Amino acid sequence: MNHDDPAATAAPEHTELLQGWGLTAPSAGRVQRPVNAGEARAALRDLPARGVVARGLGRSYGDAAQNAGGRVVDMNLVDTLQIDNETGVVTAGAGVSIDTLIRVLVPRGWFVPVTPGTRYVTVGGAIAADIHGKNHHVAGTWNQHVRSLRLLVPSGEVLDIGPETDPALFWATAGGLGLTGVVLDATFQCRPIETSRLSVETIRAPDLDAIMDLMRDDVQPYSVAWIDLMARGAALGRSVLTRGDFARLDELPGAQRGDPFTYDADILVGAPPLVPGGLLNSLSIRAFNELWFRKAPKHRDGELQTIPTFFHPLDMVGHWNRLYGPPGFVQWQVAVPFAAEATMRRVIERLSASGCTSFLAVLKTFGAGNDGPLSFPIAGWTLALDIPSGVAGLGPLLDELDVEITEAGGRVYLAKDARVRADLLPAMYPRLDDWRAVRDRVDPEHRLQSDLGRRLGL
Repeated sequence: MNHDDPAATAAPEHTELLQGWGLTAPSAGRVQRPVNAGEARAALRDLPARGVVARGLGRSYGDAAQNAGGRVVDMNLVDTLQIDNETGVVTAGAGVSIDTLIRVLVPRGWFVPVTPGTRYVTVGGAIAADIHGKNHHVAGTWNQHVRSLRLLVPSGEVLDIGPETDPALFWATAGGLGLTGVVLDATFQCRPIETSRLSVETIRAPDLDAIMDLMRDDVQPYSVAWIDLMARGAALGRSVLTRGDFARLDELPGAQRGDPFTYDADILVGAPPLVPGGLLNSLSIRAFNELWFRKAPKHRDGELQTIPTFFHPLDMVGHWNRLYGPPGFVQWQVAVPFAAEATMRRVIERLSASGCTSFLAVLKTFGAGNDGPLSFPIAGWTLALDIPSGVAGLGPLLDELDVEITEAGGRVYLAKDARVRADLLPAMYPRLDDWRAVRDRVDPEHRLQSDLGRRLGL
């Protein structure tokens, strides 16, 4: 096993920004990098007082995989990948990424059951965050496709669990943010595809009412809307909806039918290493949003798009986060029930009126939630956006919106959170005590810890 590495701390300017919000800059903690299950088990011994948490690719928006003063077990290793070409059942190690899965599965005529907006997420991370994608309204979350997983708990025991075998622990682990154990590997069902192209419909919606009407009863397997948060007045919530499904073989042009599973996920352009602060401001983002809305067709159907173009457009830009400059950005994702459209409208109105400078804002619908006490999706609407950290008054504004979301029966996505108030958690996640009871069963001494867990009192 590798020796512990020194803790990595936040940059000074990021520390100053967080302190201005009344927060402290987290550190990764001391990192150990096991290369097999035996070394992972050893990494859970002789723990410091602030415990241990597992980490995948280390690309989380928040502090779920941070553990200042404690230990972090880096599970970014590929030690298991087995595919049944006939059934699409896959067993993959916790460190196998969705990027790797797609590259291996697509040529075999299969696709991952769920993918978020980036393919740089590991299987272990997908379980811990119970990730969702553009198809939640028809397919649910990642863990609804998991048949079983192996979980290393602090006692050193490896438990083989699933929705039929110890369902309480399985669903506490689904979205449990790594605080019920260290996932070693998982077995899950993938979906068959005839081609690697998607047949996509694009619709330009003039306002929030129009986009909600289009999406409310959407039956397309994949659906998402980009929303212009800079628009106001009659254009409030104007959006571009893209929805569709994998194309059938007979929908491909003749020249492409000979190689229907071609897949290329290269990075097309990279952000420069040094980007001046303030590049993304109200003027530049307003101009971008205007261009993005106007270039979209009013209605186009049957366009063939690649997997990266449809699912992971930001992954085509290397180090895209650098565009936000040294202060970085805040990711904020919330969900409200279908009966709370008025709340979603008020949230968008307030964000727009505040001059919230987000060009990455997406609106989706969720289907029914699952049995995970900390799983994020609920039947309704979800809004996700990236906001440059320097927006004036951003912290108090989001605090106020969190309260309004909670009062409407909604919640914040904890896997992306870095700032929500702990006192709102029981209302957002009413089965929180159920989750704690299961966690206490497998980790009575609370040796599994993270900065997020301490911040929220988990």
